Amino acid sequence: MGGKKKVLIILGIALLLIAAAVLIFVCRNLSHDYLHEDFLEKTGHKLGFHADLAVLPDGSEIYYLEGPNNGPPLLLLHGQQVNCLDYARVLPRLSEEFHVYALDYYGHGQSSHNPDKYTAVAIGNDMIWFLENIMPGKAYIAGHSSGALLAAWVSARAPENVIATVLEDGPFFSTLPGRAEKTISWLGFKNMHDYLNQDEIDTFMEYSLEHDYMQELFNARDPQAWNKIVKDPALRYLTRHPGQIPKIWYYPPELGINALYALNANMQDGTGHYDLRFGVSFYDFSWFAGFDQEEILKSITVPVIVMQVAPNEMTAPLYHDANGILLAAMDEEDARRVVDLIPDSRYIGGFQSTHDIHADLPDAYIEVLLDLKNNTQ
Repeated sequence: MGGKKKVLIILGIALLLIAAAVLIFVCRNLSHDYLHEDFLEKTGHKLGFHADLAVLPDGSEIYYLEGPNNGPPLLLLHGQQVNCLDYARVLPRLSEEFHVYALDYYGHGQSSHNPDKYTAVAIGNDMIWFLENIMPGKAYIAGHSSGALLAAWVSARAPENVIATVLEDGPFFSTLPGRAEKTISWLGFKNMHDYLNQDEIDTFMEYSLEHDYMQELFNARDPQAWNKIVKDPALRYLTRHPGQIPKIWYYPPELGINALYALNANMQDGTGHYDLRFGVSFYDFSWFAGFDQEEILKSITVPVIVMQVAPNEMTAPLYHDANGILLAAMDEEDARRVVDLIPDSRYIGGFQSTHDIHADLPDAYIEVLLDLKNNTQ
C-alpha cells in the first residue's frame, strides 16, 4: 500500500509538472507581443523614448517615437504593413549610440491615412520636411523594404540633411511593371486590390487565407499543408473571436504562423492601422509616379550601405521559386545594380533572414549601423 501511494504521489507530481509546462507554453504563445505594441509601456519610457505627432503645413500628421539624445540623429523608416514599432528589438541598443527618430509613414500606424499622400514623392518630400523641422541637424537614415526606397529618395534629394544611409533589403527594380507581377509582394498587393473590389468575403483576413501565394510554398510537399497549418486554425479562431487577429495557442512565436496572421491586421477590418489602399498603390504602380529608381540611385552622393538577405531554403541558390516568383525584395542582379549606381556604396549580404533583418538579426543589424557611424564621423 505504501508503495502504491508513493507511485501515485510521483505520478501526480509528474502530471502537475506537465500541466504547468503546458500552461507556460500556452501563456507564452498567447501573450507574445507580435507587433511590439507594448514597447513604450514596457521598455520605451524607461529608455527615454516618447511618442509625438508632427503636423505639416497641409495638415498631414506624422506619428513618431523619439529616443534620448545620446548621439547623432538617426531616422528609421519601416517597411510596409508594419509601423515604427517594427524596430522595437533594435531601439534599446541604437538609443545608446544615436538620437533615434522612428516614425510611421502615411497609411501606416498612427500617421495620416490619406490616399492622396500614397506616393514615394509625396512621402519622401514630407520626410525631408521632417528632417528639416523636427530633427536636430544632419542625420543618418536607415530604411527597410519600401522604407529603403524612401530613404534613397531623401538621400538623393536632400544630401545636405543626410550623413549616410542604410538601404535594408529594399525592393529596387523588382517593383517595376513587367517585373513586379512575378514577385510575392505584388501578388499580395493584388489580393488587397481584389479584396477591396469584391463584396463576397467580409474581411481581408479571410480573403488572404483563401488567396495568399504563401499557400503555394506550404503546399509544395503536402497539398493540404496550408489548410491544416494556417487556414483552418485561423477560421476556427475567427468563428469564436470575430473581428480579432487569430492567435493560435499551440503555435510558438518561433514558428511564425501567429506573426503571419498579425501582419494582415488592417484598418479596413478594424484590426490594425495599415491601410490596404496603400498596398494597392504598389499594385497599380501609382506609388512610383515621378520616382525614377535608377536616376535616384545615381544621384545619391552620401555614403550608403546596401543590405540584402541570403536566398532562403525554399529558393537557394537563387531567390525565385519553381514558378519563377521572386520570394525576396530583390535578386542578386538587382542588388548589384543598386550598388553599381550609387557612387559611394558598400554591399553587405548573406543575412539569414526572410526579409526583416533588423528584427530577425538585431545584433548583426546594429553592428552595421555602428560600423557606419564609426566610419563617417
